[in-house]
Amino acid sequence: MKAVTKLKAGYDNMALIDVDEPTVNDDKVKIKVAYTGICGSDIHTFKGQYNVRSSPVVLGHEFSGVVVEIGESVTKVQVGDRVTSETTFTTCGECIYCIEKDYNLCALRTGIGTQVDGSMAEYVIAREESVHVLTENISLEAAALTEPLACCAHAALEKTSIQPGDKVLVFGPGPIGLLLSQVVKAKGGIVILAGITKDKKRLELAQNIGIDKTIDILTQDLKGIVEAYTDGYGADKVFDCSGTIPAVNQGLQLTKKKGVFVQVGLFPEKMNKMDQEAIIQREIHYIGCRSQKPSSWKLALDLLDNEKINIDKMITKVVPLDEWRSGFETVMAGDEIKVLIQSGEMSV
Repeated sequence: MKAVTKLKAGYDNMALIDVDEPTVNDDKVKIKVAYTGICGSDIHTFKGQYNVRSSPVVLGHEFSGVVVEIGESVTKVQVGDRVTSETTFTTCGECIYCIEKDYNLCALRTGIGTQVDGSMAEYVIAREESVHVLTENISLEAAALTEPLACCAHAALEKTSIQPGDKVLVFGPGPIGLLLSQVVKAKGGIVILAGITKDKKRLELAQNIGIDKTIDILTQDLKGIVEAYTDGYGADKVFDCSGTIPAVNQGLQLTKKKGVFVQVGLFPEKMNKMDQEAIIQREIHYIGCRSQKPSSWKLALDLLDNEKINIDKMITKVVPLDEWRSGFETVMAGDEIKVLIQSGEMSV
């Protein structure tokens, strides 16, 4: 079968190559891939900024498809089911994090599209525990965004909580920021979404899908607008989805005293100059947030099933598998909001 593969470490070193079609056994499920979202981490891998632990490896971890074969131990998933899957492929099963199903924190966890072959291919293998059968309300296109939505549900609804009327500031109107803003809105929060001038198209989309206020921080007074929305106290919750230190330091100053700041975006560098004084003096709860876990997926799928998230407007380009490179180039150019790779037509 054809698969988009990272051949070795370094910049690019990727190609669409022929690989063996995967087989199933035990608790494994074989999925004919419909769509795969191109994630920021895929771009980092392309650029050589993230070195996968094993190569060659097929990329892709945001996906949907149809089950075509199951292992002998599979009991809940059936051939013909429309599905998506968590990225977790194996864990140690013994550490305190696995016992609590915090698989995202297991030191021995392996993930689809990073340590094991992923979904930028015709078929992908997942373990039954990770597979979720879709309701009729969830399209295969929307289901391909369940993983990033689960990351947002984990950040907004598990690392903290959203109460009706909460004033929430979100930095970064990329796919994660747009999804997280909608999660907050679904729980009754009031969202201010901050970006920069080149984010104009994304900020306009945010307005179209009901985000309360969008701000270009290069041309507008973010501090004044946040203070006006919060009677001068600052935002109850702040989520950084940009992974940029200037945004974080600006956000810390705009967080309400005793408020919550959740770090969702990843920084290019491990060590950064952060305004720790603001954390101390404002008694801010600064919370790290890594990926997602099984409970996050249930929250995300419930949001999709209840039509609380506008996915369709976020998907602005779909490319066939053999044009994967143009999809990557489009994402790197910042011309689209969310780009999907279509592996093949589905008969269901």
